[in-house]
Amino acid sequence: MNILHMKYAVEVAKRGSLSKASEMLLVAQPNISRSIKELEADIGITIFERTAKGMVLTPDGEEFINYAKGILNQINAVENIYKNGSAKKQRFSISVPRACYISDAFAQFSKVIGDKACEIFYKETNSQRTINNILTHDYKLGIIRYAKNYDKYFKQMLDEKGLSYELVTEFSYCLIMSEKSSLANKDDIRFGDLTDLIEIAHADPFVPSLPLSRVTKEEFSEDIDRRIFVFERASQFDLLLENPKTFMWVSPVPEKILKKYNIVQKKCIDNKKVYKDVLVYPKGYKLTELDKKFIKELNIAKNKYIK
Repeated sequence: MNILHMKYAVEVAKRGSLSKASEMLLVAQPNISRSIKELEADIGITIFERTAKGMVLTPDGEEFINYAKGILNQINAVENIYKNGSAKKQRFSISVPRACYISDAFAQFSKVIGDKACEIFYKETNSQRTINNILTHDYKLGIIRYAKNYDKYFKQMLDEKGLSYELVTEFSYCLIMSEKSSLANKDDIRFGDLTDLIEIAHADPFVPSLPLSRVTKEEFSEDIDRRIFVFERASQFDLLLENPKTFMWVSPVPEKILKKYNIVQKKCIDNKKVYKDVLVYPKGYKLTELDKKFIKELNIAKNKYIK
């Protein structure tokens, strides 16, 4: 496979046009067109549909371009490391679920990274993207979250993809809500008490080999008519702070966060579902000193906040 042809394909996908890609790359349009055809023949798929509106990625093309971007990023990283004489720079990268105990561990980790030059990458996302980040985007560590009843699905998938995994912790979700919520002073909260409130949720559950509709149905109660989906934690806390009619299911939250946003944490006696947070990384990968420092802080935070 020709790396240059791959670079051309990524640029065409980005621009949606052979002519625009030609202008950016300073390469003649016929040469780019010929290179893409050779690439498609080489790997045995159609990457682009040629339409009147431009070059449109096929489903196979979208998957290929995603992998190609990861490969090109790694090539650029290697070139930059050795051209700039910074081969000894430490690098730490991890993708994680949106969880207060993990972000607290990361904050503490930032205090102990040492004086050596380093680059740190911390991304909050769902389990599927965490796995993809490790497989195609050069992330070395990840933490995935899933309901315990899906354990076999995830372990089978991780084995198939060549990933090692270690249990971090198990827990049941708690409820958090404003101190002004109608349920803030109620001791025995039931599912039925939540029906008139607005749920804040993260909109990206995932279980390998199962339809998203089935997973979504299990994760999100049909008894809740109003739901706000968010993708990062700052917004969820602002909503909880400002709107006493909102609530959220979360892993246990540190007391300092509860006080900061004037929210309370409650247990729901009807909630019996158990979740797992699992550390994943490529098989054969040797943990770096930065990796070990983070995992140490992660275990401290887990023991402190998850009982």
